[in-house]
Amino acid sequence: MPPGQSSAATHALQEVALGLLDDHVRHCVHNAVRADEAEGDAKLDELTLALRRTLRL
Repeated sequence: MPPGQSSAATHALQEVALGLLDDHVRHCVHNAVRADEAEGDAKLDELTLALRRTLRL
């Protein structure tokens, strides 16, 4: 795959990942926080862990 195509494919996959994360936060995490503070905290911890893995921290 030529370098330009590789960069475009990587960017496209990053956009998909960001869209999935946005959907998860707006629905799952938001609902958990509204329903139960402890469950909301657990979902936020899950989100932080996912970001750490993604950013390789």
